[in-house]
Amino acid sequence: MRRVRVSSHQSPVQKLGDSQMKLSPKFRLAITPPPSSFPSSSASSELESPQKLGPLIPGLPDDIALNCLLRLPVEAHSAGRLVCRRWHRLLANKERFFSQRKALGFRNPWLFTLAFHRCTGKIQWQVLDLTHFSWHTIPAMPCKDRVCPCGFGCIAIPPDGTLLVCGGLVSDMDCPLHLVLKYEMYKNRWTIMSRMLAARSFFAGGVIDGMVYVAGGYSKDQYELNSAEVLDPVKGNWRPVASMRANMVAYDSAVLNGRLYATEGCVWPFLSSPTGQVYDPKTDSWGDMAVGMREGWTGSSVVVDGHLFVISEYERMKVKVYDGESDSWDVVESSPIPEQIRKPFSVNSVGSRIFIVGRGLHVAVGHVEKKSCAGSDGKGRRQSFSVQWQDIDVPQVFVDLTPSSTQVLYA
Repeated sequence: MRRVRVSSHQSPVQKLGDSQMKLSPKFRLAITPPPSSFPSSSASSELESPQKLGPLIPGLPDDIALNCLLRLPVEAHSAGRLVCRRWHRLLANKERFFSQRKALGFRNPWLFTLAFHRCTGKIQWQVLDLTHFSWHTIPAMPCKDRVCPCGFGCIAIPPDGTLLVCGGLVSDMDCPLHLVLKYEMYKNRWTIMSRMLAARSFFAGGVIDGMVYVAGGYSKDQYELNSAEVLDPVKGNWRPVASMRANMVAYDSAVLNGRLYATEGCVWPFLSSPTGQVYDPKTDSWGDMAVGMREGWTGSSVVVDGHLFVISEYERMKVKVYDGESDSWDVVESSPIPEQIRKPFSVNSVGSRIFIVGRGLHVAVGHVEKKSCAGSDGKGRRQSFSVQWQDIDVPQVFVDLTPSSTQVLYA
């Protein structure tokens, strides 16, 4: 097991940018840009005026120099801004920096974790740069203080660098929310989108072909919903889709082969079999989840290379993978998950890597490798997997934070 040390002394938590938002009582955003956000006309030409300000990097054409500077890790920006005026203009404004990266096709993964303080309940997003393994913060979400972080539905649209936080629950009133918040990494700010048709919390959600689907969850008075709806992120409007076959609160959900899978999960002492449903957007219809899939879905799921993996919450955090042909779960051969990873935890994946974020925001990275073995009938071969884990040390300031959701964006 390898260790990647990212201590609080070596890599403090950085800000991706300064918050530009103030929240009025009715959830309306009042944008208050700092003076440096909108430079003057003379400043706006700095990057394009090498004859006046000199080259970005002496001896290199500006296009090559810009390509180099856009690879600088965010934690190096504060020092880079001191080099010259042109570097300051590029690195001082994160919207400009990430927009330039997008224009040139840079796509590095960032791990966004919604966490709450175990004593105060205050919620916050912490962001891990998966290229340089450094931590960063983003502006606070414009929402009420007394919300239950686990009630949110957090859904990422990775190619767009967009994160949606939908619904939720006012913790002191048990009142679900219609609220939909959108964070755009290229702009480093939150905006409020059109609210959902139904207020809901603890629901299933996922992205299929660029459309955002949500289903089930709790309504008022802890009433379970069967309604479902879809958001067009471009147009910004919600519309209803086929209702679920039964009212259901989702414990976990995943998108696999163009379908949304939702499970209510197993609850100790396992007196009843869990419910699971599958939505197919091509036919706009729901079906029952296969028996073996729903009964073995005992933890948080992640999809790697078209295969559904689960980090079990009840079997000493075993890693399992689902085999659709036999409708069964296979235990994945793996090194021990680092002992620092404690429940509750959240999971996500990037390529062939699984990321588990545990209490205190300790992160374990699982490197998934494919294998092949003979089929159960002795004929043909079937795929199997192994996982090797490494852990990442985190700043001590995270010791009281508990993860609620983990999402991946590219920028």
